[in-house]
Amino acid sequence: MCGRFAITLQNDPLAQMFEARPANALPMVPNYNVCPTNQVHVVRSGENGRKLDALRWGFLPHWYKSEKSGPLLINARAETLADKPAFQAACRARRCLVVATGFYEWTTSDQGARLPWYIHRQDNAPIAFAGVWQDWGLESERQGTCAIVTTAANQRLSAIHHRMPLILEPADWPLWLGEAGRGAARLMTPGAEDVLAFHRTGRAVNSNRASGPDLIEALVS
Repeated sequence: MCGRFAITLQNDPLAQMFEARPANALPMVPNYNVCPTNQVHVVRSGENGRKLDALRWGFLPHWYKSEKSGPLLINARAETLADKPAFQAACRARRCLVVATGFYEWTTSDQGARLPWYIHRQDNAPIAFAGVWQDWGLESERQGTCAIVTTAANQRLSAIHHRMPLILEPADWPLWLGEAGRGAARLMTPGAEDVLAFHRTGRAVNSNRASGPDLIEALVS
């Protein structure tokens, strides 16, 4: 799964990297502790090309009467994405990239303590998570929402967690965004073993109120 992540690259370089027009109002960066319901950086493709936009992290199906009408859908399982009523239509027509620098997962100590790990690309490039999006609400309160697609963890990452976000390489972005025709389903597999690296971090990030670059630094034993 993916329940917390970090983004450190500034908005203009992000837009250039994804060849996208930046929206006027984008989330503040850097943010070392992006939490569910926060606004996140998302790349979508449309008639006028790609756009770097801000969406609420927490997918709201169109039948929700309020933001709390059902479970908070921050993740969508790749294995059932096309079958779940909440995600069926988005899977076909509303796919996006959710941009991050790295993400957090937790293991548990013998004493029951939650031990955070920071996971990032070995080449330190930004990460593009596969995502799906949905506009929700009445016209006066209309908002864009999204979920991150997850898959079974690859062998390397399974030592920390049995699930991982679906991470897409630049060559796959056009297919996921619908720019290169049909066939995005073939992308929904665990990533290559040599893409990610990870290290233990301090337990400050266990709080969703924590902030600052110390959250992603390697724990010194």
